[in-house]
Amino acid sequence: MEALPTPTQLVQRVHQSLLDAICSGELPADTRLNQDSLAKRLGVSRQPIVQAIQLLKNEGFVCAMGRRGVKVAPLSAAHVRHLYQVRASLDALAAREAALHAPDEAQRHGQTLLEAGRQACASGQPLAMIAADMAFHRLIYRLSGNPLIEETVATHWHHLRRAMGAVIDASSPPRRVWEEHSGILDAVVDGDASRAEQLARQHAEQAGDALAQRLTRYLADFSLTAEAQESQPDP
Repeated sequence: MEALPTPTQLVQRVHQSLLDAICSGELPADTRLNQDSLAKRLGVSRQPIVQAIQLLKNEGFVCAMGRRGVKVAPLSAAHVRHLYQVRASLDALAAREAALHAPDEAQRHGQTLLEAGRQACASGQPLAMIAADMAFHRLIYRLSGNPLIEETVATHWHHLRRAMGAVIDASSPPRRVWEEHSGILDAVVDGDASRAEQLARQHAEQAGDALAQRLTRYLADFSLTAEAQESQPDP
């Protein structure tokens, strides 16, 4: 007999399901969240839906619509820039500490993740590309020996995953990113803490600028499309 999930576990599973749908674009920005519809789709009662939505609201993925309920929060290029400013410092620290403390382990595990990233780019699957990118950076965080780095970045990962998912183009995968990852890994393996720190900081700063610019263009195009649809006469 299979144990039934506790209420807490159920809320966590509902939260994760809704979070994944938001980050993947299945629930796009400005989508109104109807609790009854979501409960029916997920096969649960309204209570875990209510609790999960409150968690998402606290995390910034959902916002209020006045008396009309709640909706998926809009994407923000400014928010992405701010997140990468924080990441630039944390990634630089992580790479420096990894070079000082774990070059051998970086050599054992790093190449496998680099190859996985290149294969993800070749596959043309944005979700695979994002997962591979996250896996590489998590390795560097873990090798730093400072658990607070990964714990701090983890609170922002899903916002970045959502932004990347909106703008990554399968027809032009970010192969340059993996050349930069390779440079960071080489510096860590060589035990060159200063170079690892510098390359990791530059990588995060450049990635943040590029992602924010692409997101700005995406949001502008999205706004124009929405305006055009609203201007169409009723059939």
